[in-house]
Amino acid sequence: MADLNHVVLIGRLTRDAEIKYTSGGQAVCKFSIAVNRRKKSGDQWEDEANFFDIVLWGKQGESLQSYLVKGKMVGIDGELRQDRWQQEGQNRSKIEIVASYVQLLGGGGSGSDRQSFNNNSSGNFSSGESQSYNSSKDDGFTDDIPF
Repeated sequence: MADLNHVVLIGRLTRDAEIKYTSGGQAVCKFSIAVNRRKKSGDQWEDEANFFDIVLWGKQGESLQSYLVKGKMVGIDGELRQDRWQQEGQNRSKIEIVASYVQLLGGGGSGSDRQSFNNNSSGNFSSGESQSYNSSKDDGFTDDIPF
């Protein structure tokens, strides 16, 4: 069986995105998102926030950096990467999500436009309008759903 490393998240930015450049001139855009999880505690439902660090490479990061502002809702599709290093003789590690696809979902930040940016394996990106389902179109199914 093959290994699989795939992450899909929807959350809100906890801070504005920061962009830096490697010594080779490659853009690296970093930001964090908060993803809420509802859980029941006794008779009450509570939200538990989980925080994730996201890395966006290349032109995609440069293009999106100005739109990635605190409070903006985004969808992330990517993979987990673990960074390991030594600090003061101690082994350290950090897991980040390297995004291959980012979708601006609106809410918070600077407007509610829905835009998506896809980073394919060649490093190019494309943007486009999100598709929405049109329920008035005849899909061949009857409306008599038994549940």
